[in-house]
Amino acid sequence: MSIPLQLTVNGERRDLVLEDPRVTLLDALRERLQLTGTKKGCDRGQCGACTVLVDGARVNACLALAVSHDGARIETVEGLARGEALHPVQAAFIAHDAFQCGFCTPGQIMSAVGLIREMRAAGETAVDVERVREGMSGNLCRCGAYAGITEAVVAAAQTEDAA
Repeated sequence: MSIPLQLTVNGERRDLVLEDPRVTLLDALRERLQLTGTKKGCDRGQCGACTVLVDGARVNACLALAVSHDGARIETVEGLARGEALHPVQAAFIAHDAFQCGFCTPGQIMSAVGLIREMRAAGETAVDVERVREGMSGNLCRCGAYAGITEAVVAAAQTEDAA
């Protein structure tokens, strides 16, 4: 069985042919498109390492079937920087030491970008630390870098171009 699939990934149209309808979005990104920034952590939707944005919404790519997102616009960590210029969330993660081993960092960053966009879309102008903690609670960090992660998200949310 061959299943054609069209995605727009990081602004570029990508056409795939899947042999199995059970291929996850995570595996399609990592194995078929070689976008390995998105990590496979628990493979059960519990850690958030695989977080990507699908049509602007935060999604655990390990739980999403690729075929169910035919025609979708996907954003991964590889698509955030503009040339040598880091995205404000990426820069904030560096400035606030928001990582240790770095395994969860791509998912944390994508979740942060999604959260900031959600907050702006809802008209939230003040950045509340508790709102950030709650909004990022689906992303786990085995190293415990939560203080730096929270600081980075708060700092990035205060910049104009973070969304």
